[in-house]
Amino acid sequence: MATVTNNAISIGELSRRSGLSPHTLRFYEAEGILKPAGRTASGHRQYHGDDVLWLEFVLRLKLTGMPLAEIKQYAALRSQGEKTLQPRLTMLKLHRERLVTKIEELSTCASVLDDKILTYRKMLAKQPAPTKKAAK
Repeated sequence: MATVTNNAISIGELSRRSGLSPHTLRFYEAEGILKPAGRTASGHRQYHGDDVLWLEFVLRLKLTGMPLAEIKQYAALRSQGEKTLQPRLTMLKLHRERLVTKIEELSTCASVLDDKILTYRKMLAKQPAPTKKAAK
């Protein structure tokens, strides 16, 4: 692997920027999801701005519920270049459809919670105010 020095960041800096531990970043590397841009002469991983942007996208996929196996598949396709644009597009469209369905489900759940909260507020409003006991 080429040695990278210009505008590169260490795994520690990527960890601070992403909020992920170096262990997790190394796991993502082992799984083929994240690849360092190169290594220093002493063998330390180094990353560039594109790596940071890619990791941010991976974390959004994860946050929106894409399974790790699918993220790995997407990363593998991405590493093959533009010839995989159509399968990547298909994967993202399917993931977005699942996300929209989940958002609708969560919205329905929030509405049910709103109704229950309103019911409890009405019930509490109808209760008589507690009486103060006379001081002896």
